[in-house]
Amino acid sequence: MLLSASTAFAQTADDAVVMTVNGTPVTRSEFVYSYNKNNGDGVIDRKTVEEYADLYANYRLKVAAAIDARLDTLSSFRNEYAQYRDRQVLPAIVTDADVLAEARRLYDNRKRKIGPQGLVQAAHILLRLPQQASDSDNDRAKQRIDSIYGALRQGADFADMAQRFSQDPGSARNGGVLPWIAVGQTLKEFEDEAFALQPGQMSKPFLSPAGYHIILMKGRKQLEPFDSLRAEIVKFVEQRNVRESIAARMVNDKVRQSDGKLTKAKVMDALADSIGAADSDMKWLFKEYHDGLLLYEISNRMVWEKAAKDEEALDRYFRANKKKYAWNEPRYKGIAYFVRDAADVKAVRNCVRKLDFSKWNEALRTTFNSDSIKRIRVEKGIFRRGDNAVVDRLVFKGSTKPDIPEGFVEAAVYGKKLKAPKDYTDVRGLVVSDYQERLEQEWLADLRQRYPVIINKEVLKTIKQ
Repeated sequence: MLLSASTAFAQTADDAVVMTVNGTPVTRSEFVYSYNKNNGDGVIDRKTVEEYADLYANYRLKVAAAIDARLDTLSSFRNEYAQYRDRQVLPAIVTDADVLAEARRLYDNRKRKIGPQGLVQAAHILLRLPQQASDSDNDRAKQRIDSIYGALRQGADFADMAQRFSQDPGSARNGGVLPWIAVGQTLKEFEDEAFALQPGQMSKPFLSPAGYHIILMKGRKQLEPFDSLRAEIVKFVEQRNVRESIAARMVNDKVRQSDGKLTKAKVMDALADSIGAADSDMKWLFKEYHDGLLLYEISNRMVWEKAAKDEEALDRYFRANKKKYAWNEPRYKGIAYFVRDAADVKAVRNCVRKLDFSKWNEALRTTFNSDSIKRIRVEKGIFRRGDNAVVDRLVFKGSTKPDIPEGFVEAAVYGKKLKAPKDYTDVRGLVVSDYQERLEQEWLADLRQRYPVIINKEVLKTIKQ
């Protein structure tokens, strides 16, 4: 009875509502999962529970806006969410027993392919010979392999001869020894000779598509019992992420056995629901995937893409906040470049001097670097002192002389020195970032007006920092 009461109390505490956003409750367990995940030991800007509650309410407001906009009904969203979720679901439905069964299946397949002839381990000496070799090349290789064979018959050490003369470097380093092989794993000519030998026997020289060989049989065996290989095979299965392929096969079996009543999507939905019901962390992880994708799409529409593409709004924002973007030292807006021919110094200037700054790169590329020989090497930008050695030397009159790349003869610059940004494109990155922040704040203010937010401070107090 005490155990049951404790469990009931814990569930009630976890399910207490921390906040309600647009009528949707956020339980304590959901909030704690998110708070702990985003305020771990490695986080620099850790938040108090109260600070994070306000941020989380904003997050839920944006998700509410996305749902109102029916973004969760888009097929693109549903497919992307299913991909994220299913990467977690598939491995989770596979048990250790399933992995062991897969290991057994791989073992049985391997044993069947090996067959009654078992495995052999051979050492060999190879003299490579191309399949289109001339008669004279073939004769020389045959004489050489016969000479090696003769030395072996006279008592020469096989491993030593393999290290000295074999042209199979992988095995030569190991005295000619090859891994254990079964029928069907290598060249037929090699297998026919190898499987005809008993341990300790040596073949005569023979020809395969790879060249001339001599084989020394090191050993023969049948595949070891499954129990003796089980740990090794299970490790092989785990290292190659076979759990996902096992799970995919299990899902396909469920669909096939349903006689058309189930689809893969329905099976995956049911599995996800079952896993979420048994594991609260997985439940909140699935929700995090779901809501995170909605947050990205609605934020992109309302803030990020909107700010990046509205050139007129960016220009207005820059002009209204021009002092904010003042520089404490001049910049050089232009290009620094190297030429292979001194005559191109002037040609580069003539190419771009009547064009908008945004079009310089394309004009220079098509005029000077359109074929395999690159006539110029150029860097375009708004440079501070220290950003570019050529600009430092030729514009800011620095003492360091820039290194001219091999094949080029002269360094030059073209552009103009600015005391302050002339328009928003000179500080575009900063303006876009600041304007996005403005849109974000305006959007949140609107969401707070549209959707009610109620935070239960008493429940919030029960959450440890």
